Amino acid sequence: MRAAYLDALRATDLTRKIGYVRQLTGLAINASGPDVAIGEICRIFPRGVGAAAEPAGRLVHGTGILAEVVGIKSGQVTLMPYGSVQGLAAGCEVVADGSRTEIGVGDSLLGRVIDGFGHALDGLPDPVTGIRRSLKGLPINPMQRPRITEVLETGIRSIDSLLTIGQGQRVGIFSGSGVGKSTLLGMIARHVTADINVIALIGERGREVREFIDKQLGEEGLQRSVVVVATSDQPALARVRAAYVAVAVAEHFRDAGKQVLLTMDSITRFAMARREIGLSAGEPPTARGYTPSVFAELPEICERCGTAPSGGAITALLTVLVEGDDLNEPISDSLRSILDGHLVLTRQLAHQGQYPALDVLKSASRLMPDLTTPEQRQLAVHAIKMLALLERNRQMVDIGAYERGSNVELDRALAVEPELLQFLRQNLGGIRREEALKKLMQVFGVAQ
Repeated sequence: MRAAYLDALRATDLTRKIGYVRQLTGLAINASGPDVAIGEICRIFPRGVGAAAEPAGRLVHGTGILAEVVGIKSGQVTLMPYGSVQGLAAGCEVVADGSRTEIGVGDSLLGRVIDGFGHALDGLPDPVTGIRRSLKGLPINPMQRPRITEVLETGIRSIDSLLTIGQGQRVGIFSGSGVGKSTLLGMIARHVTADINVIALIGERGREVREFIDKQLGEEGLQRSVVVVATSDQPALARVRAAYVAVAVAEHFRDAGKQVLLTMDSITRFAMARREIGLSAGEPPTARGYTPSVFAELPEICERCGTAPSGGAITALLTVLVEGDDLNEPISDSLRSILDGHLVLTRQLAHQGQYPALDVLKSASRLMPDLTTPEQRQLAVHAIKMLALLERNRQMVDIGAYERGSNVELDRALAVEPELLQFLRQNLGGIRREEALKKLMQVFGVAQ
C-alpha cells in the first residue's frame, strides 16, 4: 500500500509553469513564459481569477480561457485562444496545462455531433470514450499501403460511371459558393457504400449545420456518422483543431479495419484559419497572404488518408471553395497536385438547372483506369467525347449556323444530347453503379 502511495506521489506534478500576458494584438497573445512547447495547451486567467484555487493536474476544469502555443521566441511565447479574449489584459496569469493535442475516440461517437474537444453539440451528454488519440498522427509508410483496387459507390450516376472513385482515394470537390457542394456531400454521405462517415464542417454558417444534418444527411445517414463542427464565428484555432479531430477519428475506425468516408467542408476554410494563425505567429505572407505553413500542412493532412495494412481505408472527399470561381487560385492549385482526382462544380451548369452541377470535362479521377473494365472505360470515353463535341460547337448550334449533315459525329451527339443531359441530372442519391452503367448504355444504344 505504501509503495502505491509513493508511486502516485511521484507521478503527481507538484509544480506549475506560470507566465504573464504582456501584449494582446488581435487574437495573438504574447506572454513572458511559461516554459512550454509548440502545441501545448495553456489556460489564461482574467484579472481577479487566479489558478491558485485549482488543484494541479485539474486545470482542464478551471475557469481560465484555453489557448494553444503557436510560436516561441526568446523569452516570449505566442498563444492563440480557443474562445473569446474578452476580459484579458496585460498581467493576466498564464498557466501551462501540461496536456498536448489529443481527442477521445471510440464507437460512442457514432451518431453524435461534437466540437473540436469532443464535447456534444446535439444536446446529449458528452460521449464517453476509453481511447485517447493524438491529433497529429503520422502518415503510414507508403510501402505498407495496399493498392486501391475496390470501387467506392457514391450513389451519384455521373461520378460512378464517368469519374469512378476507389476506396482510399482522395478527391477534391472544387466549386464556388452556392453551387451545391453541401447538397452533393449530403447525397453521397447518405448513400455511399462505406461503413463509417466522418463529416467535418469547418467554418460553416451555424444555420447550415443543422440544415445539413436534418435535410442532407438525415437520420439514417447520421446513425453511421460522426459529425465534427467548428462554425465560422469560432476562432481560427478551433477551426483547425476540428479538422484534425475529424482525421484522427477517421484513422481510429480505419485502423479497426473499417471503410471510412471522410468529408470535409471545406478544406479551404481550414487553410484560411491556418493562414490566420501563421500570420499571428509572425510567419511571412506569400501567395494571396497564405503563409508557408499552410502549404506544408495541406499535404500533411491529406497523406494521413488512404489505405492501411489493417484492411481499412479512409476515402477523403474534400470540398475546395474556389475564390472568385478561379480554379488557379493558390489553394485550389496546390490541392489539385496533392489529391488523386478532382470533381469540378460550375456556376454555369447550375444556372442551366443541372444538379449536381458537375462539369465532367473539367473533372478527373486518376484511379479510374485501375478500377474499371475496358468496356466501362470505352463507354465513359465515348460519353466524354460526345460532351466535348457538344461543348466545342455549342455557340455555332445555338445561333443556327450549323447545318445538320455537315458533321456525322456532331449529328449523333445532338441526337443523344437530351438523354445524356438527363442522365447527368440527379435529384436523389442511392442509384447503384450497375444501374448507372446500364442507363448510360441505353443512352448510346449499346447492347448490354
